[in-house]
Amino acid sequence: MAVVNHRPLGLIVAIVILAMDQLIKYTVTYPLALKSRLDDGIEILPIFRLRWLENRGVSMGFFHADTNMMRWILVGMTMLIAGFVGVWMWREKARQDVAALGLVLGGAIGNIVDRVRLGYVVDYADLHFGEWRPFLIFNLADAAITFGVLILLARALLLREKGAKTESLN
Repeated sequence: MAVVNHRPLGLIVAIVILAMDQLIKYTVTYPLALKSRLDDGIEILPIFRLRWLENRGVSMGFFHADTNMMRWILVGMTMLIAGFVGVWMWREKARQDVAALGLVLGGAIGNIVDRVRLGYVVDYADLHFGEWRPFLIFNLADAAITFGVLILLARALLLREKGAKTESLN
């Protein structure tokens, strides 16, 4: 039985996420000039607004890079993580896992590009229900990373449970 190579799928997913992420960030930065709108932003739906945020840290404001040295340390760390994800994707055999890793890789590279070019990551998506915000302001790259990780976790937990039940029946 031949093993199917799903690497092209992972690379395509990563490239599409990276391209869409950078296109949206360009759009909110220049044509929409979100930075000049301050806190007002642009209301898209009653529960969703485009708002400008320069994220100098990582998820949930951890590891804030206040200095140029911290910025480059953060770039280096995220590049190492992206490299690990890339190697994992390259070795992975399961199609769904390769696609999920492509989401993570494309999102990670999108945020790395921002941090290298600008010194911060452009965040703009503000999902809210009244004053309650289930997430901090985020971007497409963040969403891709989150969905990719959730897919990997769900598959690992569900497939492990299914495999364990099958093994216990034998």
